[in-house]
Amino acid sequence: MSEKVLIIAEAGVNHNGSLAKAIEMVEVAIEAGADIVKFQTFSADKLARKDAQLAEYQKTGDGDTRTQWDLLKGLELSHSEFTVIRDHCKKRGIGFLSTGFDLDELAFLINELHIPLVKVASGDLTFAPMLVEAGLSNLPTILSTGMANLEEIERSLKFIAFGFAVSNGLISSELKPTAVALENTFKLPALRPILEAKLTILHCTTQYPAELDILNLQAIRVIAERFGLKVGYSDHSAGTLASVVAVSLGATVIEKHFTLDKTMDGPDHAASLDPKELAEMVTLIRQASTAMGEPVKECQPIEVSNRAAVRRSLVATRKISAGETILSDDIECRRPGAGRTSFDFYEVVGTPATKDFEVGDYVD
Repeated sequence: MSEKVLIIAEAGVNHNGSLAKAIEMVEVAIEAGADIVKFQTFSADKLARKDAQLAEYQKTGDGDTRTQWDLLKGLELSHSEFTVIRDHCKKRGIGFLSTGFDLDELAFLINELHIPLVKVASGDLTFAPMLVEAGLSNLPTILSTGMANLEEIERSLKFIAFGFAVSNGLISSELKPTAVALENTFKLPALRPILEAKLTILHCTTQYPAELDILNLQAIRVIAERFGLKVGYSDHSAGTLASVVAVSLGATVIEKHFTLDKTMDGPDHAASLDPKELAEMVTLIRQASTAMGEPVKECQPIEVSNRAAVRRSLVATRKISAGETILSDDIECRRPGAGRTSFDFYEVVGTPATKDFEVGDYVD
């Protein structure tokens, strides 16, 4: 069967800075059947200047004069609160994950919370030190690629690959990730299987919500063909359609925002799934993954009896004597497919009959 799709229920900052809501979101993700529930770990002071303006999707209206710092400050959770969330996830049997938005937060997540993999956000695709640290962790790494083109993705991959090369002893830890070093490292044959095993690229459109006409889901195949790595999809569209289509295009990871209530204040609620929709999406993805099967085309065991019933055989339309030349009007292609295959119609026409045939006999 196809590889099981990893479903990441993205809680993000939809807890609105409340530990209680974060725990409630964990329960929703469990009920929905997600594999991992993911949050975002950041310090507003380290993430944004105090004069950084809101993105359009973050504004509550034309009169919203808040800065990114104002918004982010109200969405922070402390390290101790993330520890509580991690412990709750472990107790309840769902994977815990959070995206670190600076090097200190990433180190906390790796060294203290022991996250199972590193997720690099689209906004940090150009954050070279973060990319190198992701590789140095030697953990499976997921790179989201919203707002990026193929050349930028490749450059980002080279920094992550450099970190993997160091952590796997392929190059010296004293080497600096200069352009030449990155290029040479990326070409190391021994590095390739490591990247194939540990690196996943997520196609993404950074808009909330992202309308169907800007999703460009065929980029999933383009990315897979360009880099030869596992590809997934970070879905910012409304509803569940895009995620299911992404699975049909080969996505091995689906990340999707969800919320307790779409009407809550906050930048991501309106573009997120509610609990019922999240559960429906998980069900559809599991079904789609099962339906994908394997990359082969052959008669399935359950089809064998049907093939005999609905395919055709060569059948005599009149009495034919042995040695008589068979003409095209002497035989027809009729069900069932128990005799000589009707593929051979033109091979039989014009040849002598091998024996006597009565009307309705299979002609061999």
